[in-house]
Amino acid sequence: MPRRRALSPHAKTVLAVLLDAADQWSHGYELVRLAGVKSGTLYPLLIRLEAQGYLEAEWQQPLEGGRPPRHAYRLTASGVQLARANLPAQALAPASPRREATT
Repeated sequence: MPRRRALSPHAKTVLAVLLDAADQWSHGYELVRLAGVKSGTLYPLLIRLEAQGYLEAEWQQPLEGGRPPRHAYRLTASGVQLARANLPAQALAPASPRREATT
């Protein structure tokens, strides 16, 4: 599905974080922390990117008891293409590991 308008700076930041995560799932709170985007901005953006086919989302059960399931996100193949086409070259360079794997 082709985009109709340019990506916002917040969208570019979130895409960069998700691209850096590669195939790992990222939770909303983690994206808020790493991208520096407020939750009121982040979640509508994630919903929109998922509806456009750039993200996949799933509910994941918690690792420890007594916690609710969490929504997790990662880029689809078209999301990776969107990110690479819209991010500056320095954002695409391999970054040092800055996060633990999430499951």
